Amino acid sequence: MASGIEGRLGHNTARHVKERVIEAILFFAASSAVAVTIAIVGILLYESAGFFEHVTVWEFLTGTVWTPLFNDPKFGILPLVAGTLTVAAVALAVAIPMGTIIALYLSEFAPHSVRETVKPFLELLEAVPTVVFGYFALLYFTPFLQIFVPGLPGFNMLAPGIVIGVMIIPYISSVSEDAMRAVPMSMREGSYAMGATRFQTAIRVVTPAAISGIVAAYVLAVSRAIGETMVVAIAAGLQPTFTFNPMEPAATITAFIVQVSMGDLPHGSIGYQSIFAAGLVLVCMTLALNIFGHFMRKRYREVY
Repeated sequence: MASGIEGRLGHNTARHVKERVIEAILFFAASSAVAVTIAIVGILLYESAGFFEHVTVWEFLTGTVWTPLFNDPKFGILPLVAGTLTVAAVALAVAIPMGTIIALYLSEFAPHSVRETVKPFLELLEAVPTVVFGYFALLYFTPFLQIFVPGLPGFNMLAPGIVIGVMIIPYISSVSEDAMRAVPMSMREGSYAMGATRFQTAIRVVTPAAISGIVAAYVLAVSRAIGETMVVAIAAGLQPTFTFNPMEPAATITAFIVQVSMGDLPHGSIGYQSIFAAGLVLVCMTLALNIFGHFMRKRYREVY
């Protein structure tokens, strides 16, 4: 009897040790993600501090000329911000309606066999390298658009914006479809019992109930569109022009970072430090979007 008790105690002790080890591993993984984020922000702030010793914050945030590599450099970030927002707006104008409609169809109308076939193919878009999308936008989609838009230059924001929109459709459709599928079936059955059609149930019951997840999908897509690099670097022209016209060439923040990073700028120069100042603006934009998405999700979760 004593040996049996000792065996159980030994087993419980070993299980307790294993649980502690697993908890430590999980904590290390979670804290590593936080530490990496803090390190990235810290490096951006440190490098940007040297940049703002030569350029005032007001000039940086309000200037409309961005020529950091010229003999007479100008450091107005607005042309890069305008290009980033324009490309993202075009992409979202494509991705949000298409992704939402696809999610609604897969969740509420598609047969099981169709859903299990279509969804993997959609998610395969995420595996295509972005450089492929970039050359597709430049060599195939831009000439196609020029048939319908005479005078469209070879480099523009419209073609890469549309291609980025197609590229981020899986982010919206997959996450939104998962949120819609998580809505309890009892809510659908209650709607049908009240005489609602399938379409009315999908629009007026399922979509509002899943709005928290749908908003999260939109925020993820916006962040992905703003942070896209290779497509705009290849097809948008890398010309920092302060314009919101998608028919014109422009540069985005990420495209500028790539352009300068491939050069031979000496470490510590103001041109080199401008990379980190631009990156800090991009981080702030993404952070603001995520905070906005968090409050939107919280608000709609409380309503519904």
